[in-house]
Amino acid sequence: MTVQGPSAWLVAAFAAAAGAAIGGGQAALEAALRPWRIGDFGPASLAATPTDAAVAEVPETRHEFGTVGTGAEGSHEFVIRNVGTAPLVLTRGATSCSCTVSDFESAEGGDELARKEVPPGEATRVRLKWRGKGPGGPFRQQATVFTNDPRRPEIAFVIEGTVVPTWKAVPDAITFPAIATGAGAHAVVKLFTYGTEPPVLEELSAGDPQTSQLFTLSSAPLAAAEIAADTGATGGLEISVGVAPGLPIGQVRQTVKARLRMPDEILVEIPVHGTVSGALALAGGAWDSSRQALLLGTISARTGSRTDVFLTAKGPHATAVKPVVREVVPESLVVEIGEGRPVGDKGMIRIPLSVVIRPGSPSANHRCSDQGPAGRIVLETGHPETPEFSIPVCVVIGP
Repeated sequence: MTVQGPSAWLVAAFAAAAGAAIGGGQAALEAALRPWRIGDFGPASLAATPTDAAVAEVPETRHEFGTVGTGAEGSHEFVIRNVGTAPLVLTRGATSCSCTVSDFESAEGGDELARKEVPPGEATRVRLKWRGKGPGGPFRQQATVFTNDPRRPEIAFVIEGTVVPTWKAVPDAITFPAIATGAGAHAVVKLFTYGTEPPVLEELSAGDPQTSQLFTLSSAPLAAAEIAADTGATGGLEISVGVAPGLPIGQVRQTVKARLRMPDEILVEIPVHGTVSGALALAGGAWDSSRQALLLGTISARTGSRTDVFLTAKGPHATAVKPVVREVVPESLVVEIGEGRPVGDKGMIRIPLSVVIRPGSPSANHRCSDQGPAGRIVLETGHPETPEFSIPVCVVIGP
């Protein structure tokens, strides 16, 4: 007689059931012998928390602003409490582009350290400020604060709302397509407002202090018929912008700022763009006319480089142009100036320039950024109207 044993599947099923029963009984026994403690459940149980530590408690991390007018400023204070036993150290972190965090002071009362300390049992306030920008619509901004709380090393505060238009500029930017060197220009922009009251102009200024003295600004109320023709407008101003001779050759980047009260205070910013051209100009493959800069790129100090461009002179004084190098930044730039030759039959002179970086030049960072400001080549030209010609240079010299 043959005895047939249980199949492999039956053996496996019996083993699994027995294991579960034994394991469950063991877990139940351990639970009965060891009472539950606070912290057995949740993220805090994953890592031991020091007994002497700062503990950040934040009642809210999100605030709904509602509506903010274009140009108007809103603010909200968030509270951070230290319910721990050690000082809570807060450090300002990153913010979105138009949101600012205030109330961080250094020991000297300034803002250099961008941090603050909260003793145990006390609280502090963090104020977020935001200015309404753009034509309108929803916004969401965020600011981060770092802490020394081991359980909460980072706190993100969020403000949300909707921007409602309070003003409109027609045109929305002032553009001077071409300003001849030694000449001026003039433009007018109409500003319509949509507040509960007509606007009261408190300040009118040009934002960039380097060229603000060359801008003349004035304003006058818009005619009632013009205001009525714009649906919803309750007031308006006509702003005149005059540019005096003397702007440097190249791109014009300025901002007209108008501070209004209607009745809340708002800031209107109108960009000003343009190009100043003169009797002298640079040309060549490395010259970027949109950025008005000579782009040399990244150069290896082992090999060096040579870049050829041309300085062109036109007008009645073209033949008087005899450029001489007055300054170079970085100092390793070598500028070789060739002989000028006439081009065409319109009295234009073309003068070759070679910008050389010799092998073995020291490292330099002039990539035309905040971290690496532009270098420059400054020429004395001999031209009576443009005696000096400055060429911005974007270059990085590496190993």
